[in-house]
Parts: sequence; structure tokens; C-alpha cells
Amino acid sequence: MSQKASNPEIRATGDGSTSLYSPAFDQLYHNPNGAVAESRHVFFDTSGLTNAIQSYERLTLFETGFGTGLNLLLVLDLLEKRNSACRVDFYSVEAFPIRPELVNGFAFNNESGLTGSLFHLRQIFERIEPGLNRFVITKQLTLYLFYGTFDAFFEENRELTHLPNAVDFFLHDPFSPDKNPELWTPDVFEKLMEAGSSSCMLSTYCAASSARAALAVAGWKVARARGALGKREMTVASPDPERLDEFKRVNEKRLAERYRRGDFM
Repeated sequence: MSQKASNPEIRATGDGSTSLYSPAFDQLYHNPNGAVAESRHVFFDTSGLTNAIQSYERLTLFETGFGTGLNLLLVLDLLEKRNSACRVDFYSVEAFPIRPELVNGFAFNNESGLTGSLFHLRQIFERIEPGLNRFVITKQLTLYLFYGTFDAFFEENRELTHLPNAVDFFLHDPFSPDKNPELWTPDVFEKLMEAGSSSCMLSTYCAASSARAALAVAGWKVARARGALGKREMTVASPDPERLDEFKRVNEKRLAERYRRGDFM
């Protein structure tokens, strides 16, 4: 398997937490103003996942881009802090897992819950093998991590046999469209919609018109939301327009027409 992103470098971010910089993609894994703060805002608070973990009996999450594993630790931290009884199945895809020793340099400022869970990440990156890996993090949280490409995951699981429950929340967190365009296409977003529930939510840090247009072509309803840490906007989407009532919708029809016309090529 390609080692394109296998040698990232640890970098500090503005909220005291660390991220990684990928020389291959020439991009940080997180917002330089704060890795933890950005992830909480984009994937938990804005999407409604924070509240869902408190109110649902069971949730299925799908993350595009496992990266440093930060979102997994944030789910675990939230379950423990809120004393939630929710059971979470956390699916993720990662083509370029990081070296286990990098985890030793991760820091989360005063986030003792995250720091205390780092051993989970070390074990994951030490044990991961190509294909689908299952890690029981706690009785409530199970990680299904696919080591390979996004397309390979869906090709090998054509019947979605490894997604027995429809996905409730999608955490779309790959490198940006200009660095990793193959994960921002209508085909990708069509596959995600097929795996999701009729009222699922997708959230991403990205606010690019091309990404929103690709979502619209795939049939998602799309809206703008306040961005994190200096970013003006981010994007949320759902098959159910009512899930987006609190946000400002984009003109999906117009964006889809522009995408098909080649305006974003």
C-alpha cells in the first residue's frame, strides 16, 4: 500500500492540542487555531451529535479519514463526561495510518480525559492490518476501522454487511478538495447517502462551493453553518430538509447545475 502520508510531523495548534502536518498533502490534519476545538464544533456541536449521544440508545457513526483518531477520543470522552448509556458503533476509513510512535507526542493541553485515552490509539495503530479491523474500546464504544481506500471499503462491502445499522452521523474529514479531490465527488456522497438513515446528518469543516455542489448532485440537502476558529463557514447536509431548519440552505439545484456544467473543474 502507498506510503504517501506515512511520515507526518507533529505540530502544536492554538488551543494547546497537537495535530499533524502531512508533507505529502502539504496540509495540517486540523485547524491550526485548535485541533480539539475545531473537531468539537464541526463534528459534535453543530451536527447535533453531542446531544444525540446523550439521548439515543444506540448510534452508528461513519468517519471519512481516521487521521489522528481525535474524533474517536472525543466520542469516548463525551460518553464518559455525560455518563451516557448510548452504545456507539464508530466506522472509519484510513488509507495511510500513522506510525504508532507518533501517538507518544500527542498533547491535549488540560484535556485529561483525552490524554488518558491515548493508549487506545497506540494499540490501534500497533495492531491495525489491511482491511477491516474491529477494536472494542469500551463496552459502549466499538471501532470498525478499515485500512485501505474509501472505494475499497465500499467495493469489499458491496452489500454493506459491515454496516448493519444505517449511519446516523457522517464525519466527513478528509484532506481538502484541492489536496484530495477524489473524496469530494458525487460518487462518494452517493455511497454515504446509501449507507445513511433517512434523517442522517453529515458535517464537514469544508465550505467550498465545489464540495457543496457535489453533495447536491448526490441528492443531499445542503446548508451553511458557522465555521470554527476563524473560518467563516462550514457545511452540514442531510436527506431530510427538516434537519437543516436552523441553518441557511444553499440553492442545491443551481449548484448541481453548475457542477454538471463543469464550473468547478
